[in-house]
Amino acid sequence: MNVAVTMFSGGRGAAGIARGMLGTPGVALSLVVNGYDNGLSTGALRRYLPGMLGPSDFRKNLLLHLDPADQARAALATVLEHRLPGGTTPAGLAAVIEAIATRRGPFAVLPETAREAVTADLRVFARRLAAYPHGLDLADCALGNLVFAGAYLRLGRDFNAAVDACARAFGSPVRLLNVTNGENAYLAALRQDGTLLADEAEIVAPQGPGVITDLFLLREPVGARRRAELEALPPAWTREVLGRERAEVTPNPRALEAIRDADLIVYGPGTPHSSLLPSYLTPGVADAVAHSRAAAKVFVVNTRGDHDIRGLSAPDLVDRTLAYLGDPRNGRRLVTHVLSHRTPGPDVPAVPHGVLDRGEWAGARWVTADLEHRPGVHHAERTAEALLAIRDEAALARAR
Repeated sequence: MNVAVTMFSGGRGAAGIARGMLGTPGVALSLVVNGYDNGLSTGALRRYLPGMLGPSDFRKNLLLHLDPADQARAALATVLEHRLPGGTTPAGLAAVIEAIATRRGPFAVLPETAREAVTADLRVFARRLAAYPHGLDLADCALGNLVFAGAYLRLGRDFNAAVDACARAFGSPVRLLNVTNGENAYLAALRQDGTLLADEAEIVAPQGPGVITDLFLLREPVGARRRAELEALPPAWTREVLGRERAEVTPNPRALEAIRDADLIVYGPGTPHSSLLPSYLTPGVADAVAHSRAAAKVFVVNTRGDHDIRGLSAPDLVDRTLAYLGDPRNGRRLVTHVLSHRTPGPDVPAVPHGVLDRGEWAGARWVTADLEHRPGVHHAERTAEALLAIRDEAALARAR
């Protein structure tokens, strides 16, 4: 079996499915990810390097193949996930870089090629920090994000080139692709009650009742002063103003190619309003899905709830996906199947019995299977098997 799978993904929500695909012989996996994360240390890094997208979801996807039982791969994971403690100074960062360069401590078995690449990019970032020491608190920064930042600076502030460089350095078997050409942009959202969620961090944070109704990709972040101005307006006016401030982004041609050339397209689970729906706003993505050779285009329902989808059922999430792809009635067959866990728990997007009885929603076939590994986590192998079975069945039906 040789199957090209392209999955829209975030940081961790679809990690189990991705690992299941990587463990299946003959599957070539591409992940299409956006870089709009700006929470905590990632947001601090983006503010320190204006123009750079958030690297955190890309960093997390470099962990997919790193088995903690393998010492060398565990050392790679340590580099990616190591958090700098509070009070870390530029000199403290330099000491960590020296430990990597000389293979000391947890970095002792780091593969040579990776060690050289990681050291080089961290030193690029350290030189920037030495020249501009103010404006970044290193506390809780993921070391892997600083590797990305160093690669970004080294490669002429080309974010997509930095993604490629880091994927090579960490030996990723995944084709990891930013959905855009790297234009900087920021998320904001409005809830049904008119509450403004001013950035990605607020979108995914605990929040009050009321579903998110509008998602915006903006040219500039919403600062405190701008927020006060927007919150003083009626919600309809705020919606209109934010609509005029949308960022102009262009699609990554390689992401469009991966979508068009896929045998199976997967709309992965995760936090929809930060990790997934923004990707579908990218010009050209919907057309690439429509013209893809994929026999099946499958929406995978979350096995747990998230703060940003409170009040939304599983069919609602399918509808949101279609709406953001610009095909609310699914006339272009951008979603052919929906896959959900057979027995969802109480804190999971609900699947109405009528949908299950019909086995259909919005023209897409609704499939259930035993997908859960533990509460909130997809079983890697079973979910991959279910997705590939849907693809095989659809391909067979098309060939008849």
